[in-house]
Amino acid sequence: MTDSNQDQDTRRDERHKRAMEKQKAAVDAAVAAASKERGVAVLMTGDGKGKTSSAFGMIIRALGYGQKVGVVQFIKGQQLSGEELYLRDQCPNVDFYQMGTGFTWDTQDRSSDIAAAKRTWQEACRMLADPEFDLVILDELTYMLAYDYLPEQEILSAIQSRPESQSVVVTGRGGGSAIREIMDTVSEVKEIKHAYREGIAARQGVDF
Repeated sequence: MTDSNQDQDTRRDERHKRAMEKQKAAVDAAVAAASKERGVAVLMTGDGKGKTSSAFGMIIRALGYGQKVGVVQFIKGQQLSGEELYLRDQCPNVDFYQMGTGFTWDTQDRSSDIAAAKRTWQEACRMLADPEFDLVILDELTYMLAYDYLPEQEILSAIQSRPESQSVVVTGRGGGSAIREIMDTVSEVKEIKHAYREGIAARQGVDF
C-alpha cells in the first residue's frame, strides 16, 4: 500500500469514528430522554405481508422475560397456523382465543360475523382489563372497524383505559384514522412483491 492510500484510509477511519461518536451521542440522548415507564400501544398496518408475524415476534420476546400474553385473533380461525399450534401446545403463559369463523369473504354472512365479532371482543375486553396480562395482541382488529362490526369508540376506550403497565398490539389493514391517533407506535408494512401474485402457493411454515 502506498503512503497516499494509507493516508486516505486513515482519514476515512477518522471520519467514520467522528460520525459514529456523533451518532452514539444522539442515541444516548434519545435513550436518556425516554424516561416514562408504561405499557405501549402499537399498530401494525399496511397492505404488506408480515403484520401478524411481527406481532408474534413480540410474543416470543415477552415470553423470554416470563411475561403473560393474551392473543385474540379476529377474522382467522378455520385454518390452523403454525403459531397457533406452537403457542397452544408449548406456551402455558399465552391465553389464545380465535373468532373461528375464517375470513369474512368466506362466510358471506354479515349478521353471523357481527355476532362472532362481539363474542370475540368480550374476550379481548377481559384481557385488556386484566393487569396480569403484560402484552395483549389484537390480531386483525382493524377489520372489525373497517366493516363496522364493532363500535369504534368502545374499542378506542378499552385500549386507552387498559392497565398502565400493559402493552397492546393491534394488527390489520385500514381501520381508520382514530385508532392510529391513539397509538404510541404506528408501523406500516408495504408490499413490494408477493409470491402469491406469481402463482406460488402459500407455504407452510412461512405463510401460515
